Amino acid sequence: MEAQNIQVNHCAVKKEKPNTDQLEFGTVFTDHMFIMDYSEESKWHDARIVPYQPLTIDPSSMVFHYGQSVFEGMKAYLSSDGDTQLFRPEKNMQRLNHSNDRLCIPQVDENFVIQAIKKLISVDQDWVPEAEGTTLYIRPFIISTESYIGVAPSAHYKLIVILSPVGAYYKEGINPVKIAVENEFVRTVKGGTGEAKTGGNYAASLKAQEIAGHKGFAQVLWLDGVEKKYIEEVGSMNIFFKINGEVVTPALNGSILEGVTRNSVIQLLKHWNIPVVERKISMEELQQAHEDGLLEEAFGAGTAAVISPIGQITWNNNDFLINGEKTGEVAKKLYDTLTGIQYGREEDPFGWVTKVKDGVTKIAQ
Repeated sequence: MEAQNIQVNHCAVKKEKPNTDQLEFGTVFTDHMFIMDYSEESKWHDARIVPYQPLTIDPSSMVFHYGQSVFEGMKAYLSSDGDTQLFRPEKNMQRLNHSNDRLCIPQVDENFVIQAIKKLISVDQDWVPEAEGTTLYIRPFIISTESYIGVAPSAHYKLIVILSPVGAYYKEGINPVKIAVENEFVRTVKGGTGEAKTGGNYAASLKAQEIAGHKGFAQVLWLDGVEKKYIEEVGSMNIFFKINGEVVTPALNGSILEGVTRNSVIQLLKHWNIPVVERKISMEELQQAHEDGLLEEAFGAGTAAVISPIGQITWNNNDFLINGEKTGEVAKKLYDTLTGIQYGREEDPFGWVTKVKDGVTKIAQ
């Protein structure tokens, strides 16, 4: 499918935009959205940008009954020179197709979807917030829409992209959060769907997150689903620990999501010659490191929060206070560098930034 085949239907009346200092995460959506359909006969077709609106699909659509869906999370940033830019969108599209493969959803043309996202942002350009720390969140997702009650891959799908101006994901911002280690519930196991970005993974995490939230924790730290011994990831982030000068993050094992920010953090640490390893790490090892005074920092990494320092980890009613519950040096440097690159304030030595205005002029109005 060629990029110029995207048709645009502009909305007649634009919404009132919220004040940027009142933005929450994921509560307000822009004037338009992108839609593309799939059928076995026509493949991906009918790419269009339309006014943001409710969907009308059959109650028997398979997504409602069997959960065949995937999604991605990305952001657009207003740079210091006035350009709107994306951060490593090709990695998100690669992961989308990886998720598609696991969920038996047809592959998408990654470059075309990036161009469609650029065009959608250009149509809703005035929704990109300007205030410090604000961004335009981008949510591409695919749902199965075949009208059929039966456990099998769907023959019909919709790919949709919606946009939302957002503030900080955590109200704490860059300040350290408290997380609780989950010992009872299991999110996923190797061979399951943990390495895919699919809604069922998040539905499985809600009960544990609800319980932890009532106790004052920002997130849950998941352990492996078999031995409940090895650290995997936080609900919305990959996790890193600085132990005796070395940064450790759980190795990808088939049940951990391969985060774009995770990959970026690892590249930056190597670029700075800070030792970083991907390996198994158990809660017993982490506890011992804390007792020995070697646990220097802990932080999460993800698109929504970028870098989220962790000031306390609670496991079996024991509180591990980390770095005096203050933001660590490495976490702060990573946050400043990543956001600096994303907003165009710092040099981009890796070629991670893609400007929205590039490649959208050929798309039909």
